[in-house]
Amino acid sequence: MGISLKPEHLKRYKDIGTLFIKYGRSDLIKSTGLEDAILQDERSDSKGSNGHKAPNPSELARDLEAMGPTYIKLGQLLSSRADLLPTPYLDALARLQDDIEPFPFAEIEEVITTELGVRLSKAFAEFDPEPIAAASLGQVHRAVMRDGRRVVVKVQRPNIRGRIAKDFEALSEIAEFLDHHTQMGKRYEFERILSEFRKNLLRELDYRIEARNLITVGENLADIDLVIVPTPIEDFTTSRVLTMEHIRGQKITSLSPLAYLEMDGSILAEQLFRAYLEQILVDGIFHADPHPGNVFITDQQQIALIDLGMVGQILPEHQDNLLQLLLAISEGVGDKAAEFTIKLGEAKSGFDEAKFTREVSDLVARHQGASIEQMDAGRIVLEITRAAGQANFRMPPEFTMVAKTLLNLDQIVHILDPSFDPKESIRKNALEILEQRMAKTLSPTALLRLVVETKSLFEKLPARINKFLDLVTDNDIRVKVDTIDEKLLLEAFQKIANRITLGLVIASLIVGAALLTRVETSFKILGYPGLALIFFAIAAFMGMWLVFTIILHDKPGDE
Repeated sequence: MGISLKPEHLKRYKDIGTLFIKYGRSDLIKSTGLEDAILQDERSDSKGSNGHKAPNPSELARDLEAMGPTYIKLGQLLSSRADLLPTPYLDALARLQDDIEPFPFAEIEEVITTELGVRLSKAFAEFDPEPIAAASLGQVHRAVMRDGRRVVVKVQRPNIRGRIAKDFEALSEIAEFLDHHTQMGKRYEFERILSEFRKNLLRELDYRIEARNLITVGENLADIDLVIVPTPIEDFTTSRVLTMEHIRGQKITSLSPLAYLEMDGSILAEQLFRAYLEQILVDGIFHADPHPGNVFITDQQQIALIDLGMVGQILPEHQDNLLQLLLAISEGVGDKAAEFTIKLGEAKSGFDEAKFTREVSDLVARHQGASIEQMDAGRIVLEITRAAGQANFRMPPEFTMVAKTLLNLDQIVHILDPSFDPKESIRKNALEILEQRMAKTLSPTALLRLVVETKSLFEKLPARINKFLDLVTDNDIRVKVDTIDEKLLLEAFQKIANRITLGLVIASLIVGAALLTRVETSFKILGYPGLALIFFAIAAFMGMWLVFTIILHDKPGDE
């Protein structure tokens, strides 16, 4: 396996290789044969400089921004991978924003006309040509519907899908090369990570999925009064155009000190944290990108979650273990935190459970004594992910999304209320979350599924009982137990006994021959007592035969 060096991929190879060279991974580039070309370009770019300064984490974020939308999204994904990058790089990439130059209004009109099938002027009474946000995948404009509703329209960048597809071709070849030729690739399985990243990004490129996410999360959070989600306008939404209600407000980071004094930050922080606990531990679908740019404070002093292109999903069997893990962290019980982490993931070759348990216990203990401002549940979960990666333990992809979500959430709630304690909130809400999970298992759909499974059980039960009774009557019940192969074990014991016996016989022959050398006899061979010499020869032959048999047949792993 290797890099194909397709001409259309050479620039992408060079850009990625330059990142490896710059950030200390040049050993990966030497194997590809690209190092000379990359270093030559670097030298030509740095002529006249007075020396090379070591790059800092912020430079990595800027370099990824310069490489384009795919790499911006890649950086945002890497910000949740504590098993791959040091903490300063995670922090820098977590702040990575994709605010870039907007594309021309003429292209906006073309995309909307193509997707909605009508001219922009017919679809909207008003449409602001100046975007309120321009990101790597699309940009957002204010508009007014024909019926007077104020909306925002998210429009995808032209040709962005083709560009991302080509980037992924190059990234896939590099990931495949690393997985097959480097120890780092074998440990972290970059192809698997990239595959998961590709799926998430393709979902983000389909705005119909985001519209469904808005509806689902909005319905799930309907019982939390202070947290809202914009409603999509489905008739004006396609895979490349998303129209949703306009929520008037400001980004949480744009509020003035006076605005913070006018609102009750402690209640907002508690409601927001509770909303995410419900999404993750009850609903099984959660807004996975709650960075400060995606959280608004409305004019009615509510919290609005926008941009639900990136969501995570948690399987029901993982929700219970995740709840137990968060409770163990909040109580400072490190060994239990390790136990439920292990239940969530999959051990790989070389995993040392005892060492991993000690590391997680130490990690939880260190954070237990932290101040309220430092009590970040997201940071602890993220560091558990790092410990798992270093211990050859594979966590599910949704776990890293939960870690990143909680990390971003910690920042938001501490902006709203600097004294907010997420551990206390987890303990306080745990009982109610368990009640909600129980109620969910008793929902009409769950009960119907239980009835169907019970019906199937009772349909098959009479035949199985008849078969069991027939076996009892015929005295033909057999119990299959997976244990040591008795026949093989007896053969091994017999082989050991035979060799011990043979060894004793050889020893006896040698001792007997030694004693016979002291007995005078007329039968001599080469001047020595003949019988003693014959015994020595027999013992030597049998000893050589035993050594030969052991070397030839007793290989490691044999019985």
